[in-house]
Amino acid sequence: MPSPTPPRRPDDLVQLLTRAERLAARRLQGVLEAEGCSLDAWRVLASLSDGEGHHMTGLAEAAFLPPPTLTKLVDQLVDQNLVHRRVDPFDRRRILAHLTPRGQEYWQRVDRAVRAARPSLGAGDDDLLRSLLDRLAATLEDPARV
Repeated sequence: MPSPTPPRRPDDLVQLLTRAERLAARRLQGVLEAEGCSLDAWRVLASLSDGEGHHMTGLAEAAFLPPPTLTKLVDQLVDQNLVHRRVDPFDRRRILAHLTPRGQEYWQRVDRAVRAARPSLGAGDDDLLRSLLDRLAATLEDPARV
């Protein structure tokens, strides 16, 4: 007779999410290191790859970095001629960051390497996982659902 499945603990989901994130980050870091890119820089470049230009506050949130750390990272990307800053034409007190042409080429190369190394769950499961994670994040961000 098969043994009954033990009840799940409330923190199982957190454990699974943490494990998956750490394993994914470790794999991603290996690919990025081969391209001379850090995980934090990859997140910033990914945000800037849309060509829109982004304020430092939004970049800090997208890269999960405190503002002083983001500023240092963007300074390094500027020194590498991958990113440039411009004054926001609608709010001259704010600065927008953009990829340089060299930064765009670099991003495309890094993005190709990351996509080539990304494991697939297969047959629609990638889209399903993305959808479920988006719903989970939206639920967790909504203070009314607490």
